[in-house]
Order: sequence, then C-alpha cells, then structure tokens
Amino acid sequence: MTEHPTSHEGRRPAARPAAPADPRGALRRASGAFPVQGRPGAASTGATASADDADPGLRGSAASGAPQPAPEHGGAAPVPAPAGPGREAGGSAPEHALSDAGPDDPHRPRPVPDRRSGQPRPPGTPVAMRRDGDRLRFVGAATRRIARGIDLDEIVMGLCRASVPTFSDVILVYLRDPLPVGDERPTGPVVLRLRRTDRLRLIDEGAEDPDSDGGGLLTMTAATNQGDPVTAELCEVRTGGALAEVLRGVRPVFADSPAALAALPELLGDDPDLALPTGQRAILAPLRGRRRVIGAAVFLRRPERPAFEADDLLVAGQLATHSALGIDKAVLYGREAYIADELQRTMLPETLPRPTGVRLASRYLPAAETARVGGDWYDAIPLPGSRVALVVGDVMGHSMTSAAIMGQLRTTAQTLAGLDLPPQEVLHHLDEQAQRLGSDRMATCLYAVYDPVSHRITIANAGHPPPVLLHLGGRAEVLRVPPGAPIGVGGVDFEAVELDAPAGATLLLYTDGLVESRLRDVWTGIEQLRERLAATAQLTGPDHPPPLEALCDEVLDMLGPGDRDDDIALLAARFDGIAPSDVAYWLLDPEDAAPGRARRLARSALARWGLEELTDSVELLVSEVVTNAVRYASRPVTLRLLRTDVLRCEVGDDVPQLPRLRQARATDEGGRGLYLVNRLARRWGATRLSTGKVVWFELSHAN
Repeated sequence: MTEHPTSHEGRRPAARPAAPADPRGALRRASGAFPVQGRPGAASTGATASADDADPGLRGSAASGAPQPAPEHGGAAPVPAPAGPGREAGGSAPEHALSDAGPDDPHRPRPVPDRRSGQPRPPGTPVAMRRDGDRLRFVGAATRRIARGIDLDEIVMGLCRASVPTFSDVILVYLRDPLPVGDERPTGPVVLRLRRTDRLRLIDEGAEDPDSDGGGLLTMTAATNQGDPVTAELCEVRTGGALAEVLRGVRPVFADSPAALAALPELLGDDPDLALPTGQRAILAPLRGRRRVIGAAVFLRRPERPAFEADDLLVAGQLATHSALGIDKAVLYGREAYIADELQRTMLPETLPRPTGVRLASRYLPAAETARVGGDWYDAIPLPGSRVALVVGDVMGHSMTSAAIMGQLRTTAQTLAGLDLPPQEVLHHLDEQAQRLGSDRMATCLYAVYDPVSHRITIANAGHPPPVLLHLGGRAEVLRVPPGAPIGVGGVDFEAVELDAPAGATLLLYTDGLVESRLRDVWTGIEQLRERLAATAQLTGPDHPPPLEALCDEVLDMLGPGDRDDDIALLAARFDGIAPSDVAYWLLDPEDAAPGRARRLARSALARWGLEELTDSVELLVSEVVTNAVRYASRPVTLRLLRTDVLRCEVGDDVPQLPRLRQARATDEGGRGLYLVNRLARRWGATRLSTGKVVWFELSHAN
C-alpha cells in the first residue's frame, strides 16, 4: 500500500522505516512545557492562549490547535514523521500542534472520538495534528485580532497578545519616534523607541491573577523579570549599520544569522547583563508599512521550549506585515481625527464674549466619537449700543463638507452682524450665500438680537426649532416665532418678531439633535425640554434663576440611550438687562455749541451716579468725539452714557465713514482727538450702522 504524506511540505523518502504508529494517528507529546494550573498530569506548551484573549479563533488554535483534514486518499491513518529539526524523538509533533481552546471556540480542534466508546476524548489527550494547518489557523486568528485595533495602542497590543504565549514567550515591539504620517518624509536620523514588551509569566513566578479563568497564565506585563532581556528604550539606527541593513531587507531573520548577530545588540543595547536565547530561539522581524520601515519586532522563546523552525519565519513575517499596515492606518486615522477636532474647534467660538446686560453659556456635543465634525454651530456677537446677537444654526450632514459650509455661513453671519442689519435681512443674505455655495447646501438658522436697555429681543427664524424662554418664576415658554424656510431654498422672505425679554429670564437656543431622535419626534422633544427647564427652575425657587452652567448640564441630562442621533449645539443667555436709572440719553443738534452741551450733560449724569472722579476724563473724551461727529453730521447726534461694571459712552451720527487713528504731525491743528481716546479709555471702537456709525469708549470706575 502506498503511504501518503502527512504534511504539505512534500513527500518524505520512504526508505527510512517508520516508527510504530498509533492506530489513532500521530500523538503530540509535550516536551519542556510549562505546567498548566488545573490540569494534573498534563503539560502545556506556548500554544496555550492567554486567559483574557477574546478572539475565539486565537484562543482555539492560536498557533496551532486545529486538527488537520484526513488524508487526501483516505484509508490510512497519519504516520508519525521521523525525528528532525523542530520534532522530538518519539514522534512528537511540532511546536504549534497543541491548543487549549475554549469549548465554544469555532476554530478549536474537535476531539477525536475514542474508537471503543465513541465518546470525545478528555481535554489534554494528545490528538493527531498537522503542522501547516496549525500555522495557517494561528496566522488567521492572529491577523484578525490585530485587525480589530483602530488606534496605535490597540494594534500593538493585539500583536503582543496574539504572539505571547502562543508563538513566543517574549515580544519586544519597537516603533519609529516620531512615526511618519502618510507620504511625509521624516527629517533627521531614524530613532526606534521601545513601544511595548510583553512576556509570559507562570504561576510560580508571582501571585495568581484574580481575573484569570484558570488557564494557568497570568496577565501580560510590560515589565521584565530575571531571565528576560533588558533593553534600551531608544535606539538610533546608524546609516549603513547592521540594523539598518536588516530593516532594509524587510524579511525576518533568526538571531543566530550573521546579520542578526550584529543587528540585535545595536537594537537592544550594549548592556552586559543582556542575555539572548541561544540558537534559533529569537526572530528579528522588521515592521514595514506601505512605503517605509516603521519599526521592528523581536520574538523570543525560552530555553525549555522548542526552538523556532524555518516556517516560523513566515509566521513572523505575516504578523509583522499585518501589524505594520495596521499601524500605518492607525497613524493616518489619528491625523484625520486631529484635523477634524481642530477644524471643529476653530469653527466654533473658543470663548464666549461678555456683553453688557447678558450672561452666556454653551455646549457642543458631536453625534459620535467617530464623527466628530458636523454642521451645528452657535455664536454670540456684540453689537453697537450694548446689544448682542445670538445665533444658532445647523447644516445638514456630519462630514468635513458640512463643517466647511458651516464655517462659511458662520463667517458670513458675523460679517452681516457687524453691519447691524435686522435679523430678517441677515437670514436673507445667508440664504443667498448658501445658494452660491451649491444647490444642495441646506441649513437652518435662528438669529436673535437682544437689547439690554429696552429689554426687548428681536428674532428671525429659518426653519429652526423654536427657542424656549424660561421666566424668573419658573414658567418655561416655547416662543411663537414664524418658522420660515431653511437657508438655501431661495426666493423666501423671512419675518422677524419683537418680544419682551424681562430681567432674570433665560433664553435657550438649540439644534434639533437635542429634541429629535429615532425614538421621538421634534415636538415631543421640545415639550420634554420645556418640562425639564420648568422642573429645574423649581429647584432654585421663584426668585432665583438656576445657574447657567448647571442648567446646560441638566438639559443635556435629559438625553437617554438612543437619543444621540445628531450633533447638539446649545446656547443659553441669561437676561440681566440695564436698569433705566443707569442709562442717560440725549439728542444734540449738529452745531458748534454741541460739544459744550455734551460736557455739561455728562458732568450732571456722573454727579447723579456718584462718579465724580471720572468727570475730567469723560468731559475731555466726550468733547473730542462729539466735535468730530458734529463736524460732518447733517442730523442730530446721539449721546448715551451707560453705567454697568464700566462706564460706557456712545456717540452716534449719520456719517457712515469710520474714524481712523493716526499720528498727527507737529504742524497739524487737529487729528489728536482719537489719540487722546486711545490713551485714556479702557477700550474704544467704532461700528458702522445702517443709518451711520457709533463711536464708543469705556472707562473703569470703582463703584
């Protein structure tokens, strides 16, 4: 009868007589193995999977543990191969032949039934194995585990946990520092940093791991113990050196090869205590990404374990290749996530302003960690006359394109707000801008202008959810604002409404991600938001509004599981207003006597407020600003003083040209008014209005 080969390595010569064969197949005997807890009388090899390995394929046959198919031509049972490299005397199978798989592992070797009883053999009973199939199963399970990682640490850990203890007892992973990203060309010398080192620990080497499942192994650790190699953390790859040549060759090499004998000391360091295993018990595998070598991995086996075989170089190469490609992708993903975060951060206000008469708080939550950029935005823009524009908007989508369109619309809104246009005009121009960006660029937006002097707010809406006003007594009201059409539709008029904004009330602007999800419609969510605001206000009593920051947190806490389908932008404004007793307002005819009258009026207001210490500075600056306004104005000039935490003076006229600060020459008769304002005022500025401009300045006071 013709004997068929038992492996895929080719047929072996039949001249050598075969050892007596077990009728059930070749038996795998454990030699030089580590003891396994809970298996008296049995021995474990490095093929035992880690106790915390979650990959069924890796746990079941990580390096080896699956039975080979029956002989191709049937009939004859496998015959033990003669002793040779990687095999032990007595017909034992190679290193990757035994597996300690879990019972539910789909890749675990099925127990061979006993011929007499027909029942599966007890765990630990040697079974017939074939070397090539075991390696293939291990590589498949290991690469699946490595591929599960998204970031750099997960991929490196996947490589370590897949290799130890199944393939090696110790692994050292070195990566370039810094890691190159994409096609960029690193400058300077190539430096490798020890990223991670994992090793096998036995029960008798330390305390038992309480989280172990009884597999006989403790958790992997980055520390080395006595007998493990002590390595340097950093290694500079010398140009033309032995390590550079091995890395350039890409292929894994045994430690006893001439190239590795010179390369390993360069990589691991010249520590005299360093003792590498002798023979073929170490493999140096370069990690090559898509375009360049990004590191190296060193696989080590202890002396009591069988040495690596020639086919193990192929296994190490596969592990290194999959890990390097995964690291390349993880670095690219990290760079893209960083760019997305920076883009979103720069698109939104870094800090909110502190306008007079209103306090602000905001929140932004992305839809998910994997989609950290979107089209939601909010903004607060100071306007002339101590007013403030409150804006919230939502561009369709959660992509970089949506974020870019959002940035353009937000910039346009800021520019239009600087022109002091009415809210409905701002939305009209935003609609035109969205149409210029593309026919499918749609967004919703709500634009509101709050005046702390008149305690009024003007709101225009473009298809956005209505705002909610929380009154001081605890009543939450959904404001009736004409919904309008979304921005980008075109040819639609927007309507603005003017409403009361009493002191102590809180206006909440938000995007639809807060109130709409797959579990509820938008109006149900708005009603839940209104009830949540009312309930929160009851906790602080009828005379004290809830703190803004705590109120924002309470609003976000209303989101339950499954409610985060969209980005969320939230802007809360507490209306403090400015009391009428703190406002002084006059109209001045554009005549030569106007500066003198302005000085007298300002002096009288300061005396009434008890700010006489500011009289000289205010009279001088008011005189200069009013003089410039009267010189060119054709209509009455407005003068307004506001007493808040600072003293603010505003002078308005009907001339749109803004004044510019310039350095007057010694022979000039004028041109020094704004220079004095710039030197004496705490802050100053000029804002163009639809009817002219306003020049303002602020002075600090002790009251």
